[in-house]
Amino acid sequence: QVQLVESGGGLVQVGGSLRLSCAASGRTFSSVAMGWFRQAPGKEREVAAAISWSGSSTYYADSVKGRFTISKDNAKNTVYLQMNSLKPEDTAVYYCGAGRSAALPRRIADFGSGGRGTQVTVSS
Repeated sequence: QVQLVESGGGLVQVGGSLRLSCAASGRTFSSVAMGWFRQAPGKEREVAAAISWSGSSTYYADSVKGRFTISKDNAKNTVYLQMNSLKPEDTAVYYCGAGRSAALPRRIADFGSGGRGTQVTVSS
């Protein structure tokens, strides 16, 4: 089991940037595919981005492609989500999650565990 703690959320204006961090402990971090998913008020959770255990492969939802960048530092057991050009529709609680297998977690069902989340609010 991987324990995950997110940080870095906050209030930002349209067009601004935020960097989310996820500190992991427990199961060997470097062998686990990781990702970020989000849930906006009244909407279902959706996967925003994912990264392979080696960091060599990534996945982005169409809605964030070109604006968000996922990365991980295995030495620090941390995964990041750099969010640029933020839009009001990016407002959501963002969760860090560990995949159930080595495959990139592209769907919510592909995540085996998640943190408590961090709120991101983009004001217009």
